[in-house]
Amino acid sequence: MPAKHYATVMATFVAVVIVSNVSSAAKIVDFGFPLFGMQLAFDAGTLLFPISYIFGDILTEIYGLARARRVIWTGFALSAATSAYLWLVGVMPGEAQWQQYAGDDAYAAILGGISSGGIVIASLSAYLLGEFSNSYAMDRIKRWTAGKLLPLRTITSTLIGQGLDTVTFVLIACAFGVFPWEIATSLIVANYVFKVAIEVLFTPITIGVIGWMRREEARA
Repeated sequence: MPAKHYATVMATFVAVVIVSNVSSAAKIVDFGFPLFGMQLAFDAGTLLFPISYIFGDILTEIYGLARARRVIWTGFALSAATSAYLWLVGVMPGEAQWQQYAGDDAYAAILGGISSGGIVIASLSAYLLGEFSNSYAMDRIKRWTAGKLLPLRTITSTLIGQGLDTVTFVLIACAFGVFPWEIATSLIVANYVFKVAIEVLFTPITIGVIGWMRREEARA
């Protein structure tokens, strides 16, 4: 199949992954009300990262599993490079005035999180496991359903991928002391619920984009 929009989807996918990773390390959000008796707290990347799964569904559906894997590996490599560069910036000497109004401690507390060993291992491990399982499930279910039931494929693959991603990220991050174990269950539940809810809400848009891209690639 032609790949008229393949590069654009790849670039958007990678941008979403990197920005959501930075946001996740930078801030924990708490709206102040419980969910099923648990604190509704989640890392800030939760609202954005599910969009990468939407693009993963589009890549797998339009361009196939092999090309989707290529994009996933590209996102992995650039995420690792981003973490490495942020670590390098952190060890560079800071300018005197900057040290007064911001300083190395503020940098380490916010951006330093994404370059610390624990968060890098947690993020990259969860990313690979979640994205590959999402694309694989999307492809398998497509074969089983003979290309039908697209909403079922997108939602089911997200349930699998986001579940593995969320549990892996939170458990590894807690094991390395990035998050306290006391909020591990809350983070897992809140992150998973939000991620899946966003995928479900965006399902009509995902289906519309897939239909539009099919027509665009057919005319290419």
